[in-house]
Amino acid sequence: MAPRLAPVCEAIARLLSPHAEVVLHDPATDSVIAIWNPLSKRTVGDPSLLGELDALTPVNPDVYGPYPKSLPDGRRLSSVSAVIRDDEGRPEAVLCVNVDRSAFDAAARILAAFAAPVTAQPESLFARDWTEQLNETVAAFVRDRGTTLDGLSKEDRLELVAKLDSGGVFDQRRSVPTVARAMGISRSAVYQLLALTRKEPAGAAPA
Repeated sequence: MAPRLAPVCEAIARLLSPHAEVVLHDPATDSVIAIWNPLSKRTVGDPSLLGELDALTPVNPDVYGPYPKSLPDGRRLSSVSAVIRDDEGRPEAVLCVNVDRSAFDAAARILAAFAAPVTAQPESLFARDWTEQLNETVAAFVRDRGTTLDGLSKEDRLELVAKLDSGGVFDQRRSVPTVARAMGISRSAVYQLLALTRKEPAGAAPA
């Protein structure tokens, strides 16, 4: 099995080098039979410890992960394992790819720090910008629901419109077109939602 899979394993290791280790395990002996870019410092013949897969639920038949692992020096890995079976369906080998997340985590921290504001908005500049307050309110609402604007239910939209109304958004001039644009719905839909939250006839249009 190892010779047949060796080109595949080497191709994966080369593609992800130097960030990934590729390992072939023998499930019969629970030992490493081949390894490429050994981040874990394991060698052929070392124990595989495949029993860790018993605690995982496969995402597809015979495919596990990605699941977290760690190297002795503290680096975090994302690992995926695939059981390779012979023509009779017996486990013949287990192919594992272990990706060192250090470089990606560092890049994410750099990007987050680069994009993050370092000072508060100048109040004199934004105090009258109610549209920014509107956008922040809508974004926070959608984020809290763990969905998108399109994924909001009617009840969600009613709650959001009521929240905007209580915040005084609809007291502003041309508020309805701006709210419609922020929520991704039509002006008439905003009027209808607002009427329902205020228990008013749908034709009663605010300023």
